[in-house]
Amino acid sequence: MVKFSEIKYVRPDLEQYKKDATALLDRIENAKSYAEMKQAYLEFDKRQGELNEACTVAYIRNTVNKSDEFYDAEIKFIDEQTPTLMPISKRMSQLLLSSPFRKEFEAEYGTIINESCEKNLPLQDERLIPDMQRENELTQEYSLIAAKCKTIFRGEECNLYGLLKHMNSTDRVERKEAFIEWSKLYEGVSGELDRIYSELVEIRHRKATTVGMNNYHDFALISSDHFDYTKEDLANFKKQVVEVIVPIAAKLFEEQKERLGIDVLNWYDEGLIYPEGNATPQGNKDQMISWANEMYHELSAETGEFFDFMCKYELFDLETKPNKHLGGYMTLLDVCKAPFIFSNFNGTSADVDVLTHEAGHAFQGYVGSRTQPVSALYASTSDIDEIHSMTMEHLTYPWMDKFFGENVDKFRYAHLSESIKVIPYLCAVDEFQCRVYDKPQMTAEERYQAWHDIETVYLPWRKYDGNAFLEKGGFWMQKQHIFLYPFYYIDYALAQICAHQLFAKVCENKEEGWNDYLRLCKAGGQTGYLGLLKIAGVKSPFEDGTVKETMDKIEKQLEIFKSKLDK
Repeated sequence: MVKFSEIKYVRPDLEQYKKDATALLDRIENAKSYAEMKQAYLEFDKRQGELNEACTVAYIRNTVNKSDEFYDAEIKFIDEQTPTLMPISKRMSQLLLSSPFRKEFEAEYGTIINESCEKNLPLQDERLIPDMQRENELTQEYSLIAAKCKTIFRGEECNLYGLLKHMNSTDRVERKEAFIEWSKLYEGVSGELDRIYSELVEIRHRKATTVGMNNYHDFALISSDHFDYTKEDLANFKKQVVEVIVPIAAKLFEEQKERLGIDVLNWYDEGLIYPEGNATPQGNKDQMISWANEMYHELSAETGEFFDFMCKYELFDLETKPNKHLGGYMTLLDVCKAPFIFSNFNGTSADVDVLTHEAGHAFQGYVGSRTQPVSALYASTSDIDEIHSMTMEHLTYPWMDKFFGENVDKFRYAHLSESIKVIPYLCAVDEFQCRVYDKPQMTAEERYQAWHDIETVYLPWRKYDGNAFLEKGGFWMQKQHIFLYPFYYIDYALAQICAHQLFAKVCENKEEGWNDYLRLCKAGGQTGYLGLLKIAGVKSPFEDGTVKETMDKIEKQLEIFKSKLDK
């Protein structure tokens, strides 16, 4: 392998891919033995991995610079043309399900690949291709609009992420001014984003009805392989969150208000945990990567090997730059078995969270791709994937002094308390999408009202200091997952409960907790959601009492962290 910057990108020849894939599918269909069928399947998996890797390289380079005309054109080509490959994936599903060697295949690779094929087969309908292409166009349009949002704040050009560090300032006037500019940026593009989202909802609803479903939520659960549970299970989980976690979060915010010495905790105050300022990381990007390297070598032999690989091949793009896509992510280059971490450093503790959260994803991709036999099993579904990332955030607490020095206790308390306080918001985003897709003909104003109503249940402490746009319900618009990854956000909430369980186990027995985590990462997607939870030794968040039992343990650990602040 070469460094990521040296990887040569060539536009995928999709016509040649179709010919190659068809020939391999013919071999699978006509195989006279399991050995022949398996060999053709493995060659298909390799060919598909080559295509995926080329698309991933283009995607990464496009998100690094949304104004790069070459990669903008490549992504438009990929988004337009890859939906036309649906007949190939559909035929593969049909062949696996009808194969005379299905039992042998499942004996070697498990049942999950065929379970996914069976559930997803109705969604592989060629009538969906035009809507898939238009959906891709709209999400790219959204990403470009969001990436280009910027303003001059106190003499500095800031994008949406750049303003967030000013909203953590100890100067309340600065926080409020940054908040006003941030909200103005969203309000300024709200008309365009409302238009884009209205069409996205219309398209997604039509996709569902085209394949005989009543609701896009059902479509989304199947397409993301979330078929171990139902919408009713998710509703029960959110009910537990409202009953158990919302009161805990409200109490933590009340304590924060008192700590800051203010009469009203407005949204632009929520990010400031301590009146003297939040714990911020020391050092620049290169120094933090060096400390992360030390940390991962001390954590385990496996994480040390992983991080050496990441550094050797420069598999990071971390700093905020003009025209860079918002947020952060990890993706995997299938053939190289190389994770890549993308982020927007902004000078806050979130920068360190990248080197733990996204590194948790990357670590799983690294070990999963080297443990599991085929790419379909390298990774699990997103509801499990986020356990890998969130647990790593907690597992690395003992090394946070490298990044935060004498303020390490402030960081640990803030981080663990934030991991509780964020859960109601995660559920609020999911509830918003449930309401939108239950009534896809909603107007933009009705969507604002829906978010406003949801905030009163899940975020009863939220105040916007008279900002008309946000008080009417405009805050939903800042969450890119609503546009790009519908119904993904609840996965963070589910995963946080499981990550909390693993962290509590590490606090009780470090070796046992680590081994459970490592076993989960190596398992990749070898089975479904509930099966993977058993491998990790954690309880399902859907079971009554799980949320309460988990929060009881985490509150005790939070009190331990809090006691160190008082010394």
